[in-house]
Order: sequence, then C-alpha cells, then structure tokens
Amino acid sequence: MTPQVRRRAYVVMMTTCLTLFLLAGLVVRHFSTTAAAVLCVVAAVLPPAAVVVANHGAIAAHRPPPDEPDPDR
Repeated sequence: MTPQVRRRAYVVMMTTCLTLFLLAGLVVRHFSTTAAAVLCVVAAVLPPAAVVVANHGAIAAHRPPPDEPDPDR
C-alpha cells in the first residue's frame, strides 16, 4: 500500500469512528440504549484498527534492501 492509500484508509476509519460515536450519543440512544452501546463498542475498536492499517507496510518500506549473496562463497 502506498502512503496515500494508507492515509486515506486511516482518515475514513477515524471519520467512521467519530460518526458512530456521535450517532450513538445524539440520536440512537433516544430509541435504544442497547443499540447505542453496540455502536460505541464498534467505534471503540476502530481507532486501534485504523492505526494498524495506517502502519501496514511502513516498516518494510523503510528497511534497506537485503545484501546480495557473495558469489565467491
């Protein structure tokens, strides 16, 4: 994944998280407390997942290439 794709995925996931929290607190809780709690739990799982997605492949992109094998060995 390119850095731009990872950044876009992170922003989408965090926007979804914020939207779920706002919906749960402002709208859904008036109809169902259980549904609001479920939305909050789902929204609480998204930030760590967004960080994993954002950092996926970042370490491999910064590693130096492996050394060429010595042909005389």
